[in-house]
Amino acid sequence: MQAAEVEAVLGHEISHVANGDMVTLSLIQGVVNTFVIFLSRVVGFLVDRLVFRVERGHGPAFWIVSLVSELLFGILAMMIVMWFSRWREYRADRGGARLAGRQNMINALRRLQATQGKPRLPDEMAAFAISGGRVQALFSSHPPLAKRIAALSATE
Repeated sequence: MQAAEVEAVLGHEISHVANGDMVTLSLIQGVVNTFVIFLSRVVGFLVDRLVFRVERGHGPAFWIVSLVSELLFGILAMMIVMWFSRWREYRADRGGARLAGRQNMINALRRLQATQGKPRLPDEMAAFAISGGRVQALFSSHPPLAKRIAALSATE
């Protein structure tokens, strides 16, 4: 990377710090985890009471349904947290562009894009059709570099 591109990357990282992104992301993760646990227990309680007619205490259905609900709600919660993470990357890119120049930030992202190879998934994962695309994008913490470059190019 050229010095101006390194400066843009540093500006990007400084923007993360200035925006308090890590603290905010940690707080969001904690809040969604609280909802995951609470809602999974509510679902477990309702299934226990309404379906299995347990009147006192908790039956096995409560614990099983709560566990399964935690897993499902946890996946949904992760998608929410990763959406915020992707959004903060766009914001940090704009901050880096303000600090070091928009074209320098774009050039830095292009340089990163040129060094990225397409990683090959192990055959075991490919057999399960876990090969990326839209589903993988939902769980990605960073948007694709091409989209980040396009977003910066579209701003003035």
